[in-house]
Amino acid sequence: MTKNLVIVESPAKAKTIKKYLGTGYEVIASNGHVCDLPKSTMGIDVEKDFEPKYITIRGKGDIIAALRKAVKKADKVYLATDPDREGEAISWHLSQTLKLDPKKFSRITFNEITKNAIKESLKNARAIDMNLVDAQQARRVLDRLVGYQISPVLWAKVKNGLSAGRVQSVALRIISDRENEISAFVPQEYWTVDAKLSGTNAKQSITASLATRNDEKISFSSKAEVDECLKKIKKAGFVVRDKKESDRKRKAPLPFTTSTLQQEAAKQLNFSTSKTMRIAQQLYEGMELGKRNTVGLITYLRTDSTRVSDEADKNVREYIRQNLGEKYVAAASGDEKSGKKIQDAHEAIRPSYIDITPAEVREALPRDHYRLYQLIWKRFVASRMEQAVYHNITVRIDSGEYGFTAGVSTVAFDGFLSVYKDEEDEATGKAVSLDWIVQGAKLSAQDIITSQHFTQAPAHFNEASLVKALEELGIGRPSTYAPTISTIIARHYVVKENKSIYMTELGEAVNKIMTGSFEGIVDVNFTATMESLLDSIGEGEIEWKTVIRNFYPDLAEAVNEAHKDLEKIKIRDEVSDVPCDLCGRMMVIKYGPHGKFLACPGFPECRNTKPYNEKTGIVCPKCGGDILVKKTRKGRRFFGCSNHPDCDFVSWTRPDPNKPEGDKGESAPTEG
Repeated sequence: MTKNLVIVESPAKAKTIKKYLGTGYEVIASNGHVCDLPKSTMGIDVEKDFEPKYITIRGKGDIIAALRKAVKKADKVYLATDPDREGEAISWHLSQTLKLDPKKFSRITFNEITKNAIKESLKNARAIDMNLVDAQQARRVLDRLVGYQISPVLWAKVKNGLSAGRVQSVALRIISDRENEISAFVPQEYWTVDAKLSGTNAKQSITASLATRNDEKISFSSKAEVDECLKKIKKAGFVVRDKKESDRKRKAPLPFTTSTLQQEAAKQLNFSTSKTMRIAQQLYEGMELGKRNTVGLITYLRTDSTRVSDEADKNVREYIRQNLGEKYVAAASGDEKSGKKIQDAHEAIRPSYIDITPAEVREALPRDHYRLYQLIWKRFVASRMEQAVYHNITVRIDSGEYGFTAGVSTVAFDGFLSVYKDEEDEATGKAVSLDWIVQGAKLSAQDIITSQHFTQAPAHFNEASLVKALEELGIGRPSTYAPTISTIIARHYVVKENKSIYMTELGEAVNKIMTGSFEGIVDVNFTATMESLLDSIGEGEIEWKTVIRNFYPDLAEAVNEAHKDLEKIKIRDEVSDVPCDLCGRMMVIKYGPHGKFLACPGFPECRNTKPYNEKTGIVCPKCGGDILVKKTRKGRRFFGCSNHPDCDFVSWTRPDPNKPEGDKGESAPTEG
């Protein structure tokens, strides 16, 4: 029997694929990349036309040896890495490292890990697409040139250990611009007027809002204007001008792309972008489901497309028809037509098997995996369902020259809302009867409420809104959103507080250098254009080194000028209220690979360091000390008293200040 070898990236993916292939197939994992650019040097030979110098990744020797051994036994090798540029590059590196005979190996791709998809990919095995490989090479080389040329500038002018990145620097600029917009914002005062009105029966009432004067929109900027209006309203009374009824349809949502999945997971599940991608990767590669064994639950997670295969579309419509009824099945396809380039024409993110419902996997999956799978499953089902229909009643009420409006909206047909709702869904209650309101009827004012307001500054970015901004501006691609955000947080250029993202002093210093000396790098339009060029390389329209040759001279010149002209920026460490145990100086807050820690400012004379524990503002229910946020040795967060070890109060959950004994929930951690 012919022995076929299939090489994938991860052991989980290998395990899932293995069960769909016969005994004539061996499946083995490379554990990601086997080759990469070196970490210690730039790895790009600028003098030799930007030739990259790939090396075997340290620690991969045993894996490569096992792969070579398996290759020798095989008659045919299939490279089945992920279906994107990076996956294509991994396959290319594998072919080079393992010295595969071009006649002996093929490249296969599949958007979902199902039996049909894998069998179909074997029928359509092909050669490695060097255009996709070159697009990935171009991205890596561009990022290396930027990072390894500009980072030394930051080391010299700010502090050691900083980094600059082509995409992360643009993301930092976008956040900085929003911060400046918020700082420059001047609130404007405005007032609203609402009237609670009733007919002959005082129990029947409706609240209407002042909207017009002489049929033109009106706004009030002072209490004096409101008081003048109220005098006229009280004299004029209230008369119903008209009542109109109409239906409004709301389209079902599109299936998830990488960006929209990250946004909705952040909003509905409170997941970070990196957590969403990590869990989605595991759902794609395969999860243990008891009797079903290991199953790949979702399609590939890095995609710009909302396209769905004909088979998946047919299956989900049949599911809706059988479980919800014919009236819930949408007539239209639900796909979005877009003029922009879609990464590798992937499908949208959807369940691999529509019949594996969230209820079926609830007990088998970890809680967060279940919640994300449920979100993806419901969104996909909803995308093939009929529109929701709202019945709206709008009432216009005259009070002399002023016009009030009131409206009631109820769901006439729930459509897709029976399966999927997001946080923006209108709060609609039970149907309200407004039969008592008729044209020409006079209404009585039970109460008139005036309220002062101030316009609000733009909101700080959170991870969801930042991903949305990056996507809308064409910055990065599905695979880059999560690592970009993770990097600027890890580098302490920004911090997250209550989901919002804020610039740090260090981030402001880095952004100042980048915008001052490397305007071209952090220009939004330039970065979006570069992404378009990478797409063109992937389609074989441009030679990849041409892009690098055109880019590098301006970068090199800007780096030289920055080294000569920029002055050093001093970033002061934040001083804590904790004295050093050894010398008495007030310790400062530093940032290491594992987050914040306290260090003595007397370094190198005094090398004392201590863990940094964030204060919660909650009083210990046992001794009255401060409750601190602490971490176990494995990094899990818990809450403990500042007077430890004299006080032994600890809790996994944030203590409730209203409960005298705190709220320990599950068994509390041991400190250490």
